[in-house]
Formats: sequence, C-alpha cells, structure tokens
Amino acid sequence: MTTTNFTEELKFSSMSRSQSSRRTGSLRPVNAAADARKMRSIIAEDPEWSLELVPLLTTLCLQHIIKNFEGKPILDELEPNYKAYVLQRLPTSLPLTVTANLISDESYWKRCCESRWAVCDVSTYDNSWKCMFFERHLENIIEFFIPDSTDTKTVLDVVPLCRNYVKRLKVSQLLPPIKESLRFDEDDRSDSASDTGSEGPSIDHFDFRILLDKLPNLEELNVVYGVKGCGMNFEWNLFEFTFRDCESLAKALKSCKTLQVFRIHRSKVDDEKCCILVSQLLDHPSLQELDFSHNHIGDRGARAITKLLNRSQLKRLVVCNNQIRGPGAQALAHALSKNTTLMSLNLRLNRIGDEGGQALAQALVKNNTLVNLHLGGNNMTEPTAVALSQALVENCTLKNLNLTNNRLGVDGGKVLEEGMSHNSSLVECDIRLTDVGQDSEYCITQALRANQSQAARKNQTQYDLSAKV
Repeated sequence: MTTTNFTEELKFSSMSRSQSSRRTGSLRPVNAAADARKMRSIIAEDPEWSLELVPLLTTLCLQHIIKNFEGKPILDELEPNYKAYVLQRLPTSLPLTVTANLISDESYWKRCCESRWAVCDVSTYDNSWKCMFFERHLENIIEFFIPDSTDTKTVLDVVPLCRNYVKRLKVSQLLPPIKESLRFDEDDRSDSASDTGSEGPSIDHFDFRILLDKLPNLEELNVVYGVKGCGMNFEWNLFEFTFRDCESLAKALKSCKTLQVFRIHRSKVDDEKCCILVSQLLDHPSLQELDFSHNHIGDRGARAITKLLNRSQLKRLVVCNNQIRGPGAQALAHALSKNTTLMSLNLRLNRIGDEGGQALAQALVKNNTLVNLHLGGNNMTEPTAVALSQALVENCTLKNLNLTNNRLGVDGGKVLEEGMSHNSSLVECDIRLTDVGQDSEYCITQALRANQSQAARKNQTQYDLSAKV
C-alpha cells in the first residue's frame, strides 16, 4: 500500500468514528465493559438476583413445615434426616402446647434452656435437658404466683404438659398476696385503725394441694417460705409461714405418694407446725429424706419427729440450726436405739448439751444402721466424749462422726483416743475447735488412717470377687 492510500484510509477511519460519535451523542469512545448492566446477559428487576441455584423442592417443603409448625406440626411423619433438619431450625418460642408432648429431641430442649437461662447445669437434672426445662419452668410459675391475683389456671394449664417430666421442684421463694394500704381520714384515723387492724389481708401463700397430686413422678420438693431480693420493700410478713400454709402443705405432702425427699428451709417452722407436717407424713410409703434446717423447732417438735422415725422408711434426717435441747435429743436417741433404717442424722447447731450427747452415744451402742452423725456446735463437753468413747468400742457401723466446735477439752480428747484404739469402722472424725490436745489429735488421725486403709482393702477385695463372677 502506498503512502497516499494509507493516508486516505486513516481519514476514512477518522470520519467513521466522528459519525459514530455524533449518533451516540458523545464525543468520547464507548467502553462497553465499563457498564455492568450491558455486560449481564439478563437484567432482573430484583437487585438481589444472582446466579445461585434454586433450592431443592425438598428444602422448600421443609422450610414451609418449619414456618407453619405452630398451626400444623408435622414431625413424626418425616424421615430421620428430614426430621433432624426441622428440629435444628425450629424456633424456641413455639408454644409448649405444641412442643411439650411432641418433641423429645434433647438438642431442641437444650436450645430452649440456653435461650432462657444464663446458667444451665444439666448434670443436676439427670442429664436431661427436657426435664431441666419443665422443672425450672414450673418453678418459675410457682415462685411468681401471687395468691388472690394470679389465676390458678396458669398452674393447672401447664400440668398436662410437664407432669411426666418433673421429678424435682426447688422453690426458692413464695410470694404473699398483695397488701393494699388502708387510707383513713385524719379525724377517725385512730378509731378505724383499731377496728380494722385485726382484719388485714390474708398472707397465705401458694397452695400446693392443687399441684403435687398431679405430678406422678415427683421425687423431691424443696420449699422456702420467703421472698428473694425484697430490698427496701422488706416486711416481716414476707417471711411468714402461716398455719393455713402449713396445713395445706401437709395435706399436699400426704397426697404425693412418690415423694422421697422433702426439705423446708428458713421458713420459721416451730414446734406446732412441725407436728402438723409430721402427722401427715406418718406411714408415708416412699419418704427417705427429711430436712428441717434453719427453723425454730424445739423439744416438742423433736419428739414429733421421733414418731416419724418409728413409722417411716427415713434414711436421712437433718434438723441443723434449730432449738433442740437435751430432752428433744433424748427422745431422738430413744427412737434411734430402735430404728433400723436411718443412716444419717444431722443435729448441727442445736443446744443438746451433754444431756443429749450422752443419750445419743448410748443409742449408738444398740443401733446397727447409722453411718453418719453430725453433732457440731452443741455445747457438749467431756462427759459426752466419755460416752462416745464407750460407744465407739462396741459400735461397728458408724463411719463418719463430726464433733466440731464443742468443748471436749484435753481429757475428752484422751478418752476419745482410747475409744478409737478399739474401733475399726470409723473413717472420718472431725474434732476441730474442740480444745483436744495435739497428741490426742495425732493418735486419732493415725487410727482413722488405719481404718481407711482397711476399708480400702476390703472394698478392693469385694470388687475383685464381683469382677470374677
């Protein structure tokens, strides 16, 4: 190509580009790659449109089941893999009327528990998340139940949903009715107040009679008649355990034939109320543990408890931090000498003194079932140590003895040392804060270690024999 022809060709290309620019209304050349819309083969109206694959029809159906689960629960009809898919995605806010008796998957109830409570220790609920959820759910309903204000239907409606899963109830507070303040005119304030002062509102609490007989698997009940965190609203009636409360609770306990453990703490249970409770627990078919810790039980209440020891299958009795003195401890000792079921007795922080301590020591000579005995903080002195030393020579079943915070003295320690030298069953004996001499404490410790070694060898021999069988 000649120079003339090449120049004409450039002019022709330039004219062509100029005409194209005039047609597009721009003098700049068009760059198609700079416009994303012109690069897409399909322009969708939905800005979130993408080339992602459409979900499978199976997935769409399962998502529809999850979305409409409350109105039409479909679960058991699904195949195992589809059922697992649904359970992993079901919301924890579904009504219990839908999920309680339909869903047994533990992972779902674990999500329900963790979404509702910050601390979830499933080991205390037999490692069952479903039991944990329903026990704590029912506890919350009872703890915030306000008599005369909360409808009993709130409790009764949840019973059919949780009755098969509740084994333990730990009620840490019970609310009294709302007390409305009375307003009087200034002129007749004194007269009206004196006339109506004795007719205040009831301070009875939640009535357990409407609940306990409807829980066929209930084994343990812990109750505290008081209010947690009342703060500046403190009043003494927030911590009152009335006679009607006591009567209704006693009847409820009698109706619950499966109950094995009953604890009532910090509820001002005195002798009369203790007698009412015990009278309804006589000949109970399954009760094994009774705990009256931190109450106001005295000698009369202790004598009532002795009747229960003779007419029940109790294995553990706890009455620590009460007001039991020598006569009450003597009554307990008399029942203990005849009892064949009790394995643990806790009388810590009472006032039994040497009168009660000696009686209990004499009962150990005849008793062949008691394994644990706690007598700490009972104002016992050397005479009790002498009686216990004699009992240790003959008793071969007691394994744990706690005598802390008693004034046994140096001579009492020497006597205990003598008794321990003839004993082969006791493996723990706590004698802290008893003023015993260091020599006696050392000798008692050595005797305990010898008993522990002997017990370990015996257990190992029994294990080997069972393994061979």
